[in-house]
Amino acid sequence: MSTNYDIARDLREAAAMAEGLDRYVRGTELYGSTGGGFFASSMPSLTVGALVMRLRRLHALSDQLDARQRDQLEAAQKEFDRVQKEWNVHFSGKIAKEALSRLDAMRTFFSECSKSNATCAQNYAPEALRRTIVEELRPVIEANQAPAEGLAEKLRSTDANLRAVVQPDQFIWSPLLQPVYPQAVYWWLYQRPPQS
Repeated sequence: MSTNYDIARDLREAAAMAEGLDRYVRGTELYGSTGGGFFASSMPSLTVGALVMRLRRLHALSDQLDARQRDQLEAAQKEFDRVQKEWNVHFSGKIAKEALSRLDAMRTFFSECSKSNATCAQNYAPEALRRTIVEELRPVIEANQAPAEGLAEKLRSTDANLRAVVQPDQFIWSPLLQPVYPQAVYWWLYQRPPQS
């Protein structure tokens, strides 16, 4: 995520992810593809968390969408809801695995931070995104009673490590997204590691 946010692109990505969700949830890979074609390489990986994040913020910003775009958003949401209900066991397993995997992946970042402040600062953006996606998954995991054993402890440990390497700053993503991400919940988006 950068300081530039394009709501139309977010919607295209959400629609493509929703379209591939059924196949992805039933598959074995954790990071799926949003489909083939020339533009596939520019699309983010398909995960339930990546889709949940987009759907939530698109709903929050829906007053900025035209009628056709709102219809697209509702179609993506309906497909998400259908897959979640129809393939609930697969869906629950995927979201638990994704949340734990994203938190595990942050350990490399913390190791890098212990060696270099500059590297820590340079590599913060993807870690903030990882942590945000985990936060987006939390209510979905709870609602589905997904088998995310150890998630609460891993989250506490990750946040403690994260707080040790960041300091208060301005919202790190586009100002258009700031109303979607309140500081009280998404505190890591209002912080960053020092440059030196």
